[in-house]
Amino acid sequence: MVSGDDLRLAMRRFPSGIAVVTVDDEGLKLGSTIGSLVSLSLEPPLVGISIGVDASLHEPLRGAGRFVVNVLAGDQAGLAQHFARSVPPIAQWVSVRVRASELREPLLEGARAWLECSVVHEYAVGDHTFFVGQVESVHLGDEGPGLVYVEGEYRPA
Repeated sequence: MVSGDDLRLAMRRFPSGIAVVTVDDEGLKLGSTIGSLVSLSLEPPLVGISIGVDASLHEPLRGAGRFVVNVLAGDQAGLAQHFARSVPPIAQWVSVRVRASELREPLLEGARAWLECSVVHEYAVGDHTFFVGQVESVHLGDEGPGLVYVEGEYRPA
């Protein structure tokens, strides 16, 4: 029988793009690093993200019904590490630069792209929930390498 640790070791060998999902939970700004972003459909424009049911972002995302995906640039490994840690929500935003926007959800400065999404479906999948988001707007940042996670570390690609 394959264990979760076996799967984790194998998946570390598969480079995955890194993003930070941000949510506004009735004025409380939250963010979490993910490597699970997937494009699902162009018509309608849909993306999917997977969030652990025990993650601090899980219930606020469900309640908000919307999120922003901040696609990180190759030089934003520190930002990915920052939002991968469990820290008190207010401390998450210390020293984090955000881009001016009319959106409630924070847009992280320097990202390669921002996807504003509304949750249209959610599916329980093991110890995670797979959220399907309809993309309402796309904003593009500067061109350049993106950030991936492989072999246990963040690298530009």
